[in-house]
Amino acid sequence: MISGNIVFDLPELETGSSPTFFCSILDSDPLNRNRISIMDNLSKFYIDGAWVTPQSEQRFPVLNPATEERVGEIILGNSDDVNLAVAAANRAFETYSRSSKQQRLALLDRLLEVTKSRLEDLAQAMTLEMGAPISMSRDAQADAAVGHLVAYIEALKTQQERSLLANGDTQLYEPIGVCGLITPWNWPVNQVSLKVVPALATGCTCILKPSEHTPISATIYAEIIDEAGYPAGVFNMVHGYGPTVGAAMSRHPDIQMMSFTGSTRAGTAVSKDAADTVKRVTLELGGKSPNLVFADCDLEERITSSVQECFYNTGQSCDAPTRMLVERSCYEEVLEIAQRAAMAQKVGDPTQEGDHLGPLFDQIQFDRVQNLIQVGIDEGARVLVGGVGKPEGLDTGWFVKPTIFADVTESMRVTREEIFGPVLVIMPFEDEAEAIAMANDTPYGLGAYLQTGDSERGERVAAQLKAGAVHINGGGFGYGSPFGGYKQSGNGREGGLQGLEDYQEIKTLHFG
Repeated sequence: MISGNIVFDLPELETGSSPTFFCSILDSDPLNRNRISIMDNLSKFYIDGAWVTPQSEQRFPVLNPATEERVGEIILGNSDDVNLAVAAANRAFETYSRSSKQQRLALLDRLLEVTKSRLEDLAQAMTLEMGAPISMSRDAQADAAVGHLVAYIEALKTQQERSLLANGDTQLYEPIGVCGLITPWNWPVNQVSLKVVPALATGCTCILKPSEHTPISATIYAEIIDEAGYPAGVFNMVHGYGPTVGAAMSRHPDIQMMSFTGSTRAGTAVSKDAADTVKRVTLELGGKSPNLVFADCDLEERITSSVQECFYNTGQSCDAPTRMLVERSCYEEVLEIAQRAAMAQKVGDPTQEGDHLGPLFDQIQFDRVQNLIQVGIDEGARVLVGGVGKPEGLDTGWFVKPTIFADVTESMRVTREEIFGPVLVIMPFEDEAEAIAMANDTPYGLGAYLQTGDSERGERVAAQLKAGAVHINGGGFGYGSPFGGYKQSGNGREGGLQGLEDYQEIKTLHFG
């Protein structure tokens, strides 16, 4: 059980029975919603405007990463489940694609109203299923459901669906069709809203396959869409593995677009599966983001913040600044500051308020991060803070020690591979040209970070970094800005006007 507005209670189970969640809304809830059973929906799929029994019977446990306890289960779908969802989305597209912008804006406004009413539900769900500390879960993880939605509403209001070109022809933006959406576990609602909302906004219909590790927040999001009043079949949700449900969606001839967020390896598989039907594919994949530190910045402030940003979400962010490249003249001072910042970073119970870190999301990821930390040690990197093993007093749960490696080289695996945990590597550079070359020496290009007291240098260096976003002196990413990467970090953009356009086809009219 966890504290807060929503309480997930796991009762005693009989042998062979399924666990039951009860989402108990307290009397203080201003909407005074009735008591509902989350498990009733968690074990079903949302297809054609209803919660339906899956065709598949394959079960998958949902685990609490802080306690390692089983807190529920879902059914993993198969191709038959996908076919039912696609058929429903195709039927709905015939009418929903012809809805007016004003009709879709009215539905989005209603979606915003319902989303706001269930933010605490979303936050508590993500704390339970992926271990996000509750303060962070409210302020960032759940907040994204509102932030992205508001930004998309504003983008849709400003987009001209019909415009006159300089040559006299007319250009139209039309919905691309049925969209398959695959989202990850590390920012569950953030990525769901980045994909589902533009589909709904542009007149598309969709099938969502959320991560099987974070189905509770996805189920709540489906309930939100249902309550908002979207027509049957416009939004559908099927749980399942990537190689089964994800592949069935990518290969399906009646899906016109796939949007995927996850690993570069899995994104490549989606692209290959989609190739035979020549559907549009947008990808938001991995990263190994550089953080260039010049001696002319406020070192104490910028290094402390940089370490905290690397560790944020327990390092489970694709654009985390995990490679710190430091001007040699301030290298030793930076190591001292970084060491202090890392030693001050607390790790603990995600149900407690505060700015501490929670656990990694599952055993497999824990083992992978532990292995790569050991690889760094074996390769000769100097452990500045942390190392293998769990933090003191946290023997249960997939907690890890925030770790910093100093004196790494560019050829080390910990320098080149995305670790996806709270692990930072630090290395020196001699001058600006070397810093840029080191920053770009990666197959990825999602984010880059730059710390400097010289604004001209900031602009000059940023222009040469091969990354979709460059954060200068702690500048954050605003809702509505296009998000995406260069090279093997993906293609396409999510958020704002560009995020809408990825879900649209361009048609030109030529009048005689």
